[in-house]
Amino acid sequence: MSAEAANPGAHSRRRGRPRIDLRRLGRAALLGPVGRDRLPDAIGHVVEAHRAHHPDADLATLHQAYVLAESSHRGQFRKSGEPYITHPLAVTLILAELGAETTTLTASLLHDTVEDTEVTLDQVTAAFGDEVAYLVDGVTKLEKVDYGAAAEPETFRKMLVATGNDVRVMSIKLADRLHNMRTLGVMRPEKQARIARVTSDVLIPLAERLGVQALKTELEDLVFAILRPEEYERTRLLIEENAAGGAALDTMAEGFRTVLREAGIPAEVLIRPRHFVSVHRISLKRGELRGTDFGRLLVLVGEDADCYGVLGELHTCFTPVISEFKDFIAAPKFNLYQSLHTAVAGPGGTVAEVLIRTHQMHKVAEAGVIALGNPYVPVESAEPADGERADPTRPGWLSRLLDWQESTPDPDAFWTSLRADLAQDREITVFRADGGSLGLPAGASCVDAAYAQYGEEAHCCIGARVNGRLATLSTELSDGDTVQLLLAHDGRHDTAQGSSGEGPDAQDAASGPSPEWLDHARTPAARIAITTWLQAHPEGTRPPATAPRRPALLTHGPERPAAEDAAPGPQDDAGGCRVTLVAESFGRPRLLADLTEAIAAEDAAIVSAIVEPPTEQRVRHTYTLQLPDAAKLSALMRAMRDVPGVYDVSRTQHPAAAG
Repeated sequence: MSAEAANPGAHSRRRGRPRIDLRRLGRAALLGPVGRDRLPDAIGHVVEAHRAHHPDADLATLHQAYVLAESSHRGQFRKSGEPYITHPLAVTLILAELGAETTTLTASLLHDTVEDTEVTLDQVTAAFGDEVAYLVDGVTKLEKVDYGAAAEPETFRKMLVATGNDVRVMSIKLADRLHNMRTLGVMRPEKQARIARVTSDVLIPLAERLGVQALKTELEDLVFAILRPEEYERTRLLIEENAAGGAALDTMAEGFRTVLREAGIPAEVLIRPRHFVSVHRISLKRGELRGTDFGRLLVLVGEDADCYGVLGELHTCFTPVISEFKDFIAAPKFNLYQSLHTAVAGPGGTVAEVLIRTHQMHKVAEAGVIALGNPYVPVESAEPADGERADPTRPGWLSRLLDWQESTPDPDAFWTSLRADLAQDREITVFRADGGSLGLPAGASCVDAAYAQYGEEAHCCIGARVNGRLATLSTELSDGDTVQLLLAHDGRHDTAQGSSGEGPDAQDAASGPSPEWLDHARTPAARIAITTWLQAHPEGTRPPATAPRRPALLTHGPERPAAEDAAPGPQDDAGGCRVTLVAESFGRPRLLADLTEAIAAEDAAIVSAIVEPPTEQRVRHTYTLQLPDAAKLSALMRAMRDVPGVYDVSRTQHPAAAG
């Protein structure tokens, strides 16, 4: 079944606005010149949608862009037989309905001119300015004649880099792909499948991360119809057979309206049908579906505080399903999404899922970054600069992606890493000891945090503290954790010190990452950095931190009776003393040598030493030492603690066993 024939998004389209007839628009585009003060009829729908969001918009630029696009594409046709101008018109209409501002719509009308016509980027710049030209260039594909098989991955790399400077580039690309997916039925089945797979692996995750749910959900349904036609058909029939099941939701919606009206809370209660993929997922999870499983109730209010007022009233008047409650207002998702989620049971035991949000939250939930308008116009109410949401054009995941792609010049490696990165569809935020934060994919470990914070300097990371407690680098992090990374070259082990100490190039090869780190690395940045180091140092990798071995006993100087070793450092006739110290540390190369050097520098003689086998990358050293003066004990312990990797030195009354 073709995506065009399936038309899975049709059931959820906004009521009251007729479906756009692209063929009619195409014919209108060719009708010839129009009056100076009147926009061509072909873009009347675009203008209507644009004015609904931006009533004061200056339409002169849109008029000029349409005239250039129509004239430059004149004589070109799509595979469906439609005049080519119908495509940029449809893409622009998608963006206009989501609330895109005029500059985005102007670039959208022109987005294929440089790629497919004689129009040059210089001409676009001269006529419409640098901003529009940047957006057009950002979505212009690289030529296969120049890049061969690498054209597609390198085109996406180019678009992502451009998106790093202006998020509107990806907004146009997403709308472009949506219209192409809507009309994919004219393609050969194998080409449909190839385009659908790239859409699934790359474009849908990008739409999710940019918060553009309206585009994401329709793309999901179109891909579902192409790649899994049998499951799609079963889901379509399931929805069709339960068309009358909306009565239960209608009844609950009316009950909600009554409760909120009596509580004096102005609210709009709507029924939101689930899209095809959502129904499919619910059916896999629950088996037999109830009528209320085919949709959710959406409550829209004016203020944030009203969201919690609605929640309280609904939980009071209906039976709440506590396990279903989530507060994405207090803790927004990384893609700008804010809403309260809950589920309640009606009088007959019917359970319905409920979304509660303000009108502005709903706009952002549907359109994501597109709803923010021009993100480069200063807004007085903008959030402070250290949060993920302060600059929507450079969220944490995009910054990480742009960083690691620079280390991946090979197109195939980039394409594989990009798909793997985008497959991680949840994000967590962890906090650094210096008060900053790191955005990481769910499932990330301390290894990922180290490379996210320090880059290649993380090669010499030896451990971490998570929420104040010592942790191995393999520890998986949770949302909200505080992470302090401990570097071997920084004796203070304090992330607030930044990159103090010697840099990674000065490190001994053996102090680099071990191959086992790859087992715990989830981010491409960490995996690429570790793999690159290991390839450059094939003989210099760390031994496995958990390699079993017996305790090593090192003895220097004359043996003394155990009872004498047990003494808590008594002065002898020459003023010296004997003491037993335990050093707790993270395992690393040269640790023993560095500790013995620190001890010798304090004029202490090692009588005996035991190094216990490592446990979870931690090592315990027990030393029996002879000091020339008991007053030097404090300085000795400080010197041992300053050895990189050592996190505690304590004195024991029990000497090391010599055997």
